[in-house]
Amino acid sequence: MSASCSQRLLSLWLRRLSTDRIAKLRDRSREVSSPLIIYGKRGNAELIVAVDEAAERLGLHTGLALAQARAMHPALQAIEEDAGADASLLEKIADWCLRYTPLVACDAPDGLLLDIGGCAHLYGGEEELVADLGKRIAQAGFAYNIAIAGSIGAAWAAAHCGEPGSYAGGEERALLAPLPLA
Repeated sequence: MSASCSQRLLSLWLRRLSTDRIAKLRDRSREVSSPLIIYGKRGNAELIVAVDEAAERLGLHTGLALAQARAMHPALQAIEEDAGADASLLEKIADWCLRYTPLVACDAPDGLLLDIGGCAHLYGGEEELVADLGKRIAQAGFAYNIAIAGSIGAAWAAAHCGEPGSYAGGEERALLAPLPLA
């Protein structure tokens, strides 16, 4: 499949999907919140796989050993990852995004791809579609980045590593050049 200038793909990255899911459960139970980390077994080590904003402000990040994080901040709330619950939530959000386009795909573990070519005009254009989607995602309590480009790779890279926003088709080279190789 070749990318054309009329092809418009939106990458929605829910950058704190795991911790936002837990935060929503906390809100329902009125549980006192402390910095939250999600950990998982990687090889023989238990590593942080997600952090909420409060934990990030403490200097915690993905890839850090759980034991080290607990030694640094004993009051942390550490929850074992639940990939099934995250996948289920992502599927529900994907179904909800059908309001914008009939072509929505999950980009596990924490993203969605929407083909908005031919659909953005229904919202008044790409900027208005992004504003509406962003407002609704934020109101639902999710941290996110959105980017639009003429190819899946460029939209994904911009949402995950670059400056999120809308990019005109044909400008992908300029968009991707300053980004890290990964």
